[in-house]
Amino acid sequence: MENFEAIREKIRELLAEDRPGRLQDFLPEIHYADLAEVLRTLELDERVKLLRCLKSERAAQVLFELDRDEILPLLEGLGPRVSALVLQEMSSDDAADLIGDLPEDEQQRYLGLMSGDEAEDVAELLEYGEQTAGGLMTTEFVAINKELTADEAIKFLRQTAPDAETVYYVYVVNDHNQLVGVISLRELIVSAPDARIGDVMRTNVISVNVHTDQEEVARVVAKYDFLAIPVVGDHGELLGIITIDDVLDVIEEEATEDYLRLANVHQERYLELGVLQRAGRRLPWLIGLLFGALLAGSVVQVFEDTLAGVVALAFFMPVMAGGPGNVGTQTLAVVVRGLATGEIDSRRGFWVILKEIRVGLIVGAVSGLVLAGIATLWLDSVILGLVVGTSLALSMAVATVIGGLIPLLISRVGVDPALASGPFITTMMDVISLMIYFTVASITLFRFLG
Repeated sequence: MENFEAIREKIRELLAEDRPGRLQDFLPEIHYADLAEVLRTLELDERVKLLRCLKSERAAQVLFELDRDEILPLLEGLGPRVSALVLQEMSSDDAADLIGDLPEDEQQRYLGLMSGDEAEDVAELLEYGEQTAGGLMTTEFVAINKELTADEAIKFLRQTAPDAETVYYVYVVNDHNQLVGVISLRELIVSAPDARIGDVMRTNVISVNVHTDQEEVARVVAKYDFLAIPVVGDHGELLGIITIDDVLDVIEEEATEDYLRLANVHQERYLELGVLQRAGRRLPWLIGLLFGALLAGSVVQVFEDTLAGVVALAFFMPVMAGGPGNVGTQTLAVVVRGLATGEIDSRRGFWVILKEIRVGLIVGAVSGLVLAGIATLWLDSVILGLVVGTSLALSMAVATVIGGLIPLLISRVGVDPALASGPFITTMMDVISLMIYFTVASITLFRFLG
């Protein structure tokens, strides 16, 4: 971190001197991720000056590290000519991601600044859904015809590979541009010069459809440990590839989204929102949960005679409300993650819940015994210890069922299971666990003490 501080101070010093030549000599030594971080600490005019001192390719790398709402002012500050050069240096998928977040009129403006071929590629990518394979893919890839020889293919690669995003895999197509095989660069190099590509390629190619959801794309890439995966159209035509760096972005994005939804804060780029916007996103859920808490209070009112008869029951109400809610949230997290990663599906859902019930019974039994022992020793009442121990054990078992069942049911109807949020499960278990607690207390205490 000291090195970063030194870099930032040096850049500020050179900007203050207003000597672009010295700044241009210094900047190539700095990683573009560090430059992006420094950029965030500068004023807009200083940011523009710094970017103007970078080569177009380098400026493109720095820009793509920034938040989308930070980029438009910088492009406007750079001017049309420089902006066009920077956008053209980006890979087509990166440029599409950036331009796709701009207003419609701005999209057309910046597409108009780019060269014909680049603009056409980006415009084509913008037609696909943002969270689909088509929205993720790049059109900068290498494909060879299956009729070429290995020697001809290598010569072709020398001409086209510099413009490709990756050449770890060389995809093979037929005369109709349909994906028919794949060959690694290593396999191509060691093949006999006159070997026909169609004879040495692998034909069992794993690919994704252009309309496949990005989460499914991430699962496929993770399952097979690919560095890139081809994207095909409805008729098998090769349209593009998705590289591992884009997949990692998807994994991070989906994990963040699911985590926020578990807290009922399911909003894209939530951290970029203002204070009032954040409050507005949270309040509807929190008000709804407030009424849920009031429902839990009404349960206590129903059993007020039981509570008045044995005031000691009130000591254990926080435990009864909190413990099962925590267990339900734990189960919810396990099931939501399993659904997100594909480890759990509708066919395995029953067995998952069955196993979680067994876990809940064990956890509940042990926790109930511990609480029963504490209650017995503290209040010198075996009966009260039996009540609180049994109630906690039953509530925890029920919590595991609810925590596992709700996300599975939500997933089955096609809704994101992360919507079965932790606060929702916790509030529901507050109501259920208190009902169990006071029901057991009413039946047991008034039978033995009443």
